[in-house]
Amino acid sequence: MIRSLITPQTTDIHIAIPDDYVGKKVEVLVFTYDEPSEAPETTSNIMSQFWGVISEDTTREMHKHVAQSRDEWERDI
Repeated sequence: MIRSLITPQTTDIHIAIPDDYVGKKVEVLVFTYDEPSEAPETTSNIMSQFWGVISEDTTREMHKHVAQSRDEWERDI
């Protein structure tokens, strides 16, 4: 991979491709260095998005499955 920061003096940029890149797909990105990146929004409480969506029966089954899984972690093998 080749990555370079440049400051163009005109609207044209010419790129020399290494011999081993010839015939392969390459990706060329152009953006300003100080341009903010679009990071996905993160939330600290994802489960709150499902409040009222899952039925009480499904909730009980999920809790039962989680409890069984935890019990399996604790057993001696």
